[in-house]
Amino acid sequence: MKGIDILLKYLNDNGVRYQVLTHVPAFSAHQAAVASHVPESELAKTLLVKAGEQHWMVVTRADQRVNEKLLKEVLEAKHVGLAHEEELETQFPDCEVGAMPPFGNLYDLPVIMDTSLEEDEEIVFNACSHTESIKLRLEDYVRLVNPMIAGIAEPRVGTEPHSA
Repeated sequence: MKGIDILLKYLNDNGVRYQVLTHVPAFSAHQAAVASHVPESELAKTLLVKAGEQHWMVVTRADQRVNEKLLKEVLEAKHVGLAHEEELETQFPDCEVGAMPPFGNLYDLPVIMDTSLEEDEEIVFNACSHTESIKLRLEDYVRLVNPMIAGIAEPRVGTEPHSA
């Protein structure tokens, strides 16, 4: 079963209303926002980080970047770093590399979400593919995933659209 099929079954089984957005291939959060016709502030960017020996799914707005110092403090870790591409392939075998949805609970991963996402009623995120995104209500996402919510991100500065 493809990743999007697993995700849609999970949403349907839990009575969540959602919309699938099909778009041109997008390989960065900025490109996905443009392709999905949503503001970057409403697009949830999903990252896999390693904090100490533990992998975490980190979810921020696309127009933000993770503040490593804040993330280390919240996760009480000495070292935090982005996972390598090989780790993404292993952890998310049903998704295109870098297109994992922010549902760590489907992958046995704890999730931490930045507080800035709480500003919107809906979020849009990759659906295991670079050509499909899903839009749903934030309260449904939080109910299903039960992420840790903390201030771990800050606005991107300059021309760093690909930074964490």
